[in-house]
Amino acid sequence: MGLGAYIAVSAALFALGVVAIVVRRNILYVLFGIEMILNAANINFVAFNRFNGDGLDGRMFAIFVIILAAAEAAVALAIVLNVYHLFNTTKPAEVDLLRE
Repeated sequence: MGLGAYIAVSAALFALGVVAIVVRRNILYVLFGIEMILNAANINFVAFNRFNGDGLDGRMFAIFVIILAAAEAAVALAIVLNVYHLFNTTKPAEVDLLRE
């Protein structure tokens, strides 16, 4: 399997992430879309490192992005739980204290 196959999978995953962010109006789907975009970047890092690099740079960036994604998911889910507790909704458009 060549580099093109990895790039195609990464592009499809990136496109699904962007679609999930743009189309869905639920904050959980937005978080899932961000996670898919980060995983697409990880696939690119590792694939380019495998086919074009001779060091560990791509793999180290991928590990850093995985750690960053875990921290982002923990903080974002805590915020979502707090917002749901306060407003009883997970739709970002309905969460606005200054609207009234």
